[in-house]
Amino acid sequence: MSVYRPSRLTHMWSQLRSADWLLLLCVFTLLLLGLSAIYSVELSQEASGFLHVKKQLVAVVVGVICFLLVALSNYKLLQNYALALYCLCTALLGLVLLFGETIRGSQGWFVMGPVSFQPVELMKIALIVTLSTYFARRASRPFRWRSLMESGLIVLLPVVLVLLEPDFGSASVLLGTWFLFLVFVGVPWRYLVSIVLVLVALLVFSWFFLFADYQRSRIMTFIDPSLDPLDQGYNVTQAIIAIGSGGMWGSGLGFGTQSQLKFLPESQTDFIFAVIAEELGFLGVILVLCSFGFLFYRCGRHAINSRDDFTSYLLLGSGAVFFLQFLVNIGMNLGLFPVTGIGLPLVSYGGSSLITMLILIGIVESIAIARPIADSSSRMVS
Repeated sequence: MSVYRPSRLTHMWSQLRSADWLLLLCVFTLLLLGLSAIYSVELSQEASGFLHVKKQLVAVVVGVICFLLVALSNYKLLQNYALALYCLCTALLGLVLLFGETIRGSQGWFVMGPVSFQPVELMKIALIVTLSTYFARRASRPFRWRSLMESGLIVLLPVVLVLLEPDFGSASVLLGTWFLFLVFVGVPWRYLVSIVLVLVALLVFSWFFLFADYQRSRIMTFIDPSLDPLDQGYNVTQAIIAIGSGGMWGSGLGFGTQSQLKFLPESQTDFIFAVIAEELGFLGVILVLCSFGFLFYRCGRHAINSRDDFTSYLLLGSGAVFFLQFLVNIGMNLGLFPVTGIGLPLVSYGGSSLITMLILIGIVESIAIARPIADSSSRMVS
């Protein structure tokens, strides 16, 4: 008598039925908005052949494949490979300083023909997994200075390597992820205040003794873009004009004056939010903000319902990376933060970042899929 065994495809479909489909809807919305904005910008570029759109579509396909592989796997196995993943990504950050290509002033890219990627994007995943494993397994309770220092050393090495590229934006995301981890795990507030005071002291010291004149000029221009409206303050000024001119309904895709007439630089990457605001208006902005807001909510919701520390930290760490990049990019477009080259997750042009973000979504979905399986197993035991 033969025993029926479901096919692998049937098993995969049963797993996907337990996925967080509302979260996937938000991800799809952001991907669609990004592709639409990139297409709109390329309309004004003669003989472009929509190359950026084609590359982004390839990145979407690769990212979706990576997403499915991660979502349908056992996320808890990441604990076993945390150290190897951290060492591999740290080695890549070191190698890119020796053999990498310089793009937009940062030697942080490996370029192999038409394919290029940034090791720092993979480092974001490695850091989340490593810190989640450390705080779940090895950190003392209650958290003391030792845990603070050990976790700080974990993040210090990649941050230094990224600063040497130099890529201040990505370094700030790595450092900010560690700081949010400290908040999540319950490190005493006096320790967190001490860290902030030390950073402020280092900033003051650097201002008087380390920063060159052009670096001080960039900071002053960030504070007041009107000090240099035709050079360092130009990008932010044009982004603010584009956002303000969108109105309620926007000018329509392909009809934005700032982006189509090339007043807005880096419109497919750093300032793609300004393109969306100008061409899709306030409704487009609300769609972006609501999609990200729901993404953060679902990560937090799954973290609250998780049954172990590693799962909770993994979810919060993934949400932290999305939140930091979202906050910095929107702040750049509104003139609230300096321009650091951080794109809007899932929206801005860039294959490395897009694939990394989809892998993080895959981790979140792997946790969402595993929960019903764990619940059914516990009911069978009881």
